[in-house]
Amino acid sequence: MENIPMRVQNQLAMLQQLQQQLQTVVTQKAQYDMAVREARKAQEVLKDLADDAEVFMNIGTVLMQQKKESVVTSLAEKIETLELRIKSLEKQEKAMQVKFEQLSSQVKEALEGKKPPSSS
Repeated sequence: MENIPMRVQNQLAMLQQLQQQLQTVVTQKAQYDMAVREARKAQEVLKDLADDAEVFMNIGTVLMQQKKESVVTSLAEKIETLELRIKSLEKQEKAMQVKFEQLSSQVKEALEGKKPPSSS
């Protein structure tokens, strides 16, 4: 590591940090995707229930009885919010991926430039 220029060492550190950030974004996106699937599944179940059926919803740590219409509306809003977050994370992920690839290419070029020529 000591014969690698400081600039390249800094780029390697940035690459590692970017990779960690990218992993965090991917994890968050997966969690939101799962939450959307769960909310859609709940919507499907609610479709089959009578309008006056007893429906319960988690509100914080408490399970409370709610009107079906209120739960359906709440689920729709939750899905909409989560999908917006997912789109935002996808944009971040794409931007980070591009930056990662550019930086990775720069580091690779710098390291290959430092290698002694191979004798063939």
